[in-house]
Amino acid sequence: MPPEDQPRGIVLALIAYVIWGLLAVYMKAVAHIPVLEVLAHRALWSVPLTAAFLLWLGRTRDVRAALRTPKSLAMAALTASLVTVNWGVYVWAISVDRAVETALGYYINPLFSIFLAAVLLREKLDRLQVGAIAIAVVAVAVMAWEMGGVPWISLTLALSWGFYAFFRKTLPIGPTQGFFLEILLLSVPALIYVSWQAAHGAGHFGPTGARDVLLLLGCGLVTAVPLLFYAHGAKLIRLSTIGIMQYIAPTLIFLIAIFVFREPFGLEKLMAFVLIWTALALYSVSLLRQHRARHRDQAAPLTSGQ
Repeated sequence: MPPEDQPRGIVLALIAYVIWGLLAVYMKAVAHIPVLEVLAHRALWSVPLTAAFLLWLGRTRDVRAALRTPKSLAMAALTASLVTVNWGVYVWAISVDRAVETALGYYINPLFSIFLAAVLLREKLDRLQVGAIAIAVVAVAVMAWEMGGVPWISLTLALSWGFYAFFRKTLPIGPTQGFFLEILLLSVPALIYVSWQAAHGAGHFGPTGARDVLLLLGCGLVTAVPLLFYAHGAKLIRLSTIGIMQYIAPTLIFLIAIFVFREPFGLEKLMAFVLIWTALALYSVSLLRQHRARHRDQAAPLTSGQ
């Protein structure tokens, strides 16, 4: 990570997070199409876009090496499965007017990630981080009480993306190459599924009209493009900046759910979101403190040597 944020990196990352936030509107437009079909086309049409980008950059060597390595293929298959679960729950939740719960899930995600690092990697949490996780647990409990059951949409999104990010770090290739490897693996069952639909005169790619065809083709764009922007932007900005910017997407989803989709939002949900926003504020303060401490540690040798 660079010592200071570069404006180009901020712009690229901002574009990615805004697209991810507005993705809820696009998924509402394909809500009449079965979730499996949407997922299949997300994978299929992401392949040529990402492949063209990698060819343009000349970064295909890592992918070719990974395709010859069983361990890398197995890990890519695992991460591809996790991201498919995440996509599937998200697409389904938007289609059944439960976007508010998806926003909560993506708000919880960074807190679950630091919890996962503490449990699996034995990373030490500071008091603010422990407090943030505790408050997030209370927020989930409030949502469970309001719903009369476990908020499984929120938890599935947080857990699937948290584990995806955790295991994704073990792939010894860049983010764009790793994404291409994942969707390449997903494209095999996706192509079989779409071909089966075509052979039986089912599906929405063709017989139902040009609108559905364009929407399904566009699934590749809205899937691949923000990730490509993010992959390049993230290299130019600090980790603490990424930690703060990741709230942009769930905030946009939340606002769209309330003011565009007009989903119900009672007092209990408001309480849960106030709690999660408080938890994220504590987490953000912790991130900033860690960044300043690292900055002081790096500056100390220079100061002492003068």
